Amino acid sequence: MGMGGTASGDGEGERASAGGRPRILLASRSPRRRQLLQEHGFEFELASASVDDSHLVPGQADARAWVMSLAFLKASAAVGDERADGGGVVILGADTVCAKDGRIIGQPRDESHAREIIITLSDGEHQVLTGVALICPGTLRRDIYVDQSTVRVGVITDEQRETYLASGQWRGKAGAYNLHERTEAGWPLECLGDPTSVMGLPMSTLEERIRAFCDRAGGAAA
Repeated sequence: MGMGGTASGDGEGERASAGGRPRILLASRSPRRRQLLQEHGFEFELASASVDDSHLVPGQADARAWVMSLAFLKASAAVGDERADGGGVVILGADTVCAKDGRIIGQPRDESHAREIIITLSDGEHQVLTGVALICPGTLRRDIYVDQSTVRVGVITDEQRETYLASGQWRGKAGAYNLHERTEAGWPLECLGDPTSVMGLPMSTLEERIRAFCDRAGGAAA
């Protein structure tokens, strides 16, 4: 499954992965987060528990607090997973939202909503916030933080927008887009910050945060 791949079910999941990295129990169904972990050599398994946050609305919540809360909610749901009982395990939950002019923008509900989001983001800049929650299942020790980037967007033409909407690729994406996909497609996007954070996980800081978290917990999440 690419670099690193998932931890196997033959006993490898009962110890920290090669190189001293802990084994990750990923509390997210995002294919982009799986891809990022694989590309950066992390061993992980998918948590069986999942949280449907589609019915939750932020109201007047601060974007940073909101996205960290969602990340913690997802990670907490995986604490009871039987695979979290082995040594060297860190539960990882994450969530990503966009914010513009004080408004939190999550995943589009449908095509009409996706069109509205893209029009809103076109010809301006917005913030992308990824909340990350790390939990040690044995001690319930946790580390919750947020990584923020700014994305500048040029003018997205009507043709670009409608062709994209017809493709259905907007589904399940915060802000209705994926930075890497849309940049390769020729959209005028510029990222000020960590591109991987915009894609779903801040890989530039994640390994350091996990290492520090495990050190404070007295080993690889032991």
